[in-house]
Amino acid sequence: MDLTPDPLLVQLRKAVRGSLAALPVRPEVHGAPVADGASGPARTVLDRLGADGFERPAAAGGLDLGLTAGVLVSEELGRAARGNPYRADALAADVGGPPGAALAGLEALPAGTGITARPRDGGWELTGTVTVDDPEAGRPLLVATRTDAGPVLVAVPAGAPGVRVDGGCWPPAVRFEATPVTAADVVGSLDDAPAGPLARARLRQAAYLLGIADGAHEIAVRYAGTRRQFDTRLRDLPAVAFPLARAMVALRATRAAVYRGAWLVDAAHDRTATGEVADAAGGTEGLGSVDAAAGTAPVVALATAAETARDVVRLCMQSCGVRAMTTELGLHRYFRLAAAESSRYGEPAALWRLAGAARLDRARRAVGENGAGRSVVAAGRPG
Repeated sequence: MDLTPDPLLVQLRKAVRGSLAALPVRPEVHGAPVADGASGPARTVLDRLGADGFERPAAAGGLDLGLTAGVLVSEELGRAARGNPYRADALAADVGGPPGAALAGLEALPAGTGITARPRDGGWELTGTVTVDDPEAGRPLLVATRTDAGPVLVAVPAGAPGVRVDGGCWPPAVRFEATPVTAADVVGSLDDAPAGPLARARLRQAAYLLGIADGAHEIAVRYAGTRRQFDTRLRDLPAVAFPLARAMVALRATRAAVYRGAWLVDAAHDRTATGEVADAAGGTEGLGSVDAAAGTAPVVALATAAETARDVVRLCMQSCGVRAMTTELGLHRYFRLAAAESSRYGEPAALWRLAGAARLDRARRAVGENGAGRSVVAAGRPG
C-alpha cells in the first residue's frame, strides 16, 4: 500500500468538503439531524460533482477511481454531518439494482434476520420492521434479508403491497406486511467475498462513521481552544487535553484501517478483473494473500469505526459541556448521527465475532494444509 497522498484524491477531497460546507444545516436539537435521501441537500452536491461516476469503471463511462474514492466521499459526508445518499447509489451500482433505491435492513447483518422471508410460490413474502436510508415513500427499496441461500439483497419496487415507510421517527423505518417478491427480485448475495458488494458497502459505512467522529472532534478541539475556565483555555487543562489527544490517536488508527481496507478491496478487485491468481503477500500483509487479508479487513474497519464514533463523539460532548446540547456548536447533530449510524450495518460486537470466526477458520485451514498440525500463529511467535 502506497502511503503517499494521491494528488487527485487530495483535490477531490477539497472539492467535496468545500461544496458541503456551503450547504445550510438543520440546527434543531430535536427530530432528524439531517435531510437524507434523494431530496436532501447533499444529493445536489454529489450530482454536481458527478460522484456516481467516481467508482464506475472507465469502460462504463466512469472515472474508475476505485473504492478509495467512494470511501473519501463517505468520510466527507460524515465529517460535515450530512445524510449519506451516496452509499445507496453505490451499492445499487455494485449489484445492478434499481437506480435511486433506498437501503433497508442492513442493521440485521451479518445474520440478515431483520426481515423474515417466508417461502411462497415463485418467491417469498417479506415481513418485519427495519431502518431505511430515505424516509420518502414511493421509492424502490433494496432490502437485506435471509433466504435458504443465505443473506441476499432484494429489490422491492415502489408501491409494492404491504410496504409502509415511517419518516416520523429517527432513524426512519419501513414496515413490511406479507410483501410479495419473486426470485427475479434478488439482485445479489451478501456474502463475504473479498471484493464483493457487502465488503465495499461496509467500508463506505466505516468511512462515514470515521467522518462523523472526525467532525465532532474538530468542533471540540476548536471550542476547547477558545473557551476559558479557571483563567486558562480548556485544552490546556490535562483533564480535557489528554482525552482529546487520545481521541486523535484513535481517529488516525481508524483512518488507517478504513483506507487499508479500501486498498485491499481495490487490489482484490483488480486481480479478479485481470484474471490474476492471488499469490502470497509474505511480510507485506503477514496473513497470507491480499485476497485473504481483504476478507476480514472491511469487517474490522467497520467495527473499529463504529466504536470510534461512539467513543469520540461521547467524549466531545463531555468536553464541551452543556453547549454541546444546544444549537451553538452543533455537536448534537454528530451525537444523534453516531447513535443511529454506528449500528446501521450491524452491532460492533457481532462484527468482531464475525471477524474472529473468519480468522480462526483461516488459521485452521492453514494448519490442515501444512499437514503437520503446526499452527501458523505459533510458528510466528517469538521463542
